[in-house]
Amino acid sequence: MAESFARGMRALARMLDYPDREMAESLPELAVALRAMPMPPSAPRQALLDWCAHLAKGSLLDHQAAYVAQFDRGRATSLLLFEHVHGESRDRGQAMVDLLAEYENAGFAIGQRELPDHLPLLLEFLSTRSEQEVADWLGDIRHILALLAARLEERECDYALVPRTLLCLIGAEADIDAMRGEVRQEPADNTPAAIDAVWEEEAVRFSAKSDQDCALQSAEGRRLAERRQQVQPEIVRLPESSQPSSTGGLS
Repeated sequence: MAESFARGMRALARMLDYPDREMAESLPELAVALRAMPMPPSAPRQALLDWCAHLAKGSLLDHQAAYVAQFDRGRATSLLLFEHVHGESRDRGQAMVDLLAEYENAGFAIGQRELPDHLPLLLEFLSTRSEQEVADWLGDIRHILALLAARLEERECDYALVPRTLLCLIGAEADIDAMRGEVRQEPADNTPAAIDAVWEEEAVRFSAKSDQDCALQSAEGRRLAERRQQVQPEIVRLPESSQPSSTGGLS
């Protein structure tokens, strides 16, 4: 069961990452992993499988455009965890250093272009840990997962299925409902005016010599720059697996 759980965590990480061609080709493997992953009855397993089928049938370019619109315009649904806690303050830098140290101590290496607080990367790391460690880590970020899920569900976005599943694994899916009132009162941050305001704020904060310099000094900017340069994340290849003998949550 441990391997089925690890493979399921890697599948969730890949489903939440930028949809490239390799990801599209691996959708059958991802579906197998999600079908075999031990989950509590409350987890949206069938919805995840339906989402895999939807991604397989649609246009890759359309899926990529939808991903960029959802995660690269505005910060409310940022997949960079520390942005929800520290924004672009110096505290975020120290938190990144601490998280990198956790990865290094566990023997988990990341690429130079990868940001340690990117949720898909964290999930890939957690796929190498025990189920109890996974539960502890998810418990530490449950408030961020709940906020992210509530915001994505408010936008009727399938990507909400991943943070919802993670919360179900630790029996904390009720946290999402607790966030709904707050989320519905939030002003939209993905409008052209809101995005322009953020870029102007960063230009003042960093005193960059150019808009490009400013962009590269922010976490969102670095990800946008990489996207423009067509830097694609590496595919997480999942080995063949057998069907699970039972289902359940983290133990």
